[in-house]
Amino acid sequence: MQHLAQQRCHHHLAREAVARCPECARFFCRECITEHDDRVICATCLKKITGASGGRKQRLRGVMTLAYALFGFLFLWMFFYCIGQGLLSMPSSFHEGTLWKKIQDEP
Repeated sequence: MQHLAQQRCHHHLAREAVARCPECARFFCRECITEHDDRVICATCLKKITGASGGRKQRLRGVMTLAYALFGFLFLWMFFYCIGQGLLSMPSSFHEGTLWKKIQDEP
């Protein structure tokens, strides 16, 4: 078994290793490791660990995106429906332009 001081980084062969990943048992320099759940781990193993639990988050994100899109569609539909109802409730003379002529003709 070799000592840590004699090891080189798995990704950067010119750099001295400072830690060994407990998941893959490879040696890495300071830039290639991170702390996760109170232990030092490499980026590749961190992606594997967080990717396994990330599937549920991805599904939830997809459901929330669909919910937001549906809410937006319903909001816009209601908005334009109310505008249409408002326009329909106006007298026909308003739409024909004769209402404005009556207002201008009155002294």
